[in-house]
Amino acid sequence: KVNVRIIAATNRKLGQEVEYARFRQDLYYRLNVFPIEVAPLRNRKEDIPLLAATFMGQVRKKLNCSGRELTQGEVLKLQNYHWPGNVRELQNIIERAVISSRCGSVKFDLPVPQINGASIKTPVKKPGETPGDILTEEDMRLREKANIQAALKRTDWKIYGQDGAAELLGIKPTTLLSRIKKMGIVK
Repeated sequence: KVNVRIIAATNRKLGQEVEYARFRQDLYYRLNVFPIEVAPLRNRKEDIPLLAATFMGQVRKKLNCSGRELTQGEVLKLQNYHWPGNVRELQNIIERAVISSRCGSVKFDLPVPQINGASIKTPVKKPGETPGDILTEEDMRLREKANIQAALKRTDWKIYGQDGAAELLGIKPTTLLSRIKKMGIVK
């Protein structure tokens, strides 16, 4: 005789899937003994610092590497991201950052910046133009402007000091002010 408990996770509403006959009803009732619903990570931004610190500890232990730390600016960068891949994506991004960082603080190279929950898309190119994975000078300028705007919005236009937009972007406040002026960004 075997006594087991099954813990399963899904991002679908299984009750609806059963109604539409896309999930077996008998299996649904076997699994649905004690359902626990957890909101997606993008709706729990306050959990990100603790999860990030936990994953950092796990990765450092797994890879036997110390000295890599999370800065407040990098945590803000994580909190500003939309997380379509949920907690697993956070875990993978942290592991990738620890592996690629040599020492000191960890820097996150997150996918395209998010503004108001919508990703900034690279314009579709016509045949003969640069491929979609290559950014033109104009694409890079637009992406940089959107990134600065996202950082300013996230920090409520705080430019200087700890938790300021300059720290979040990893640049000097004077450089940020110069770019804001040059790009015509207004509050």
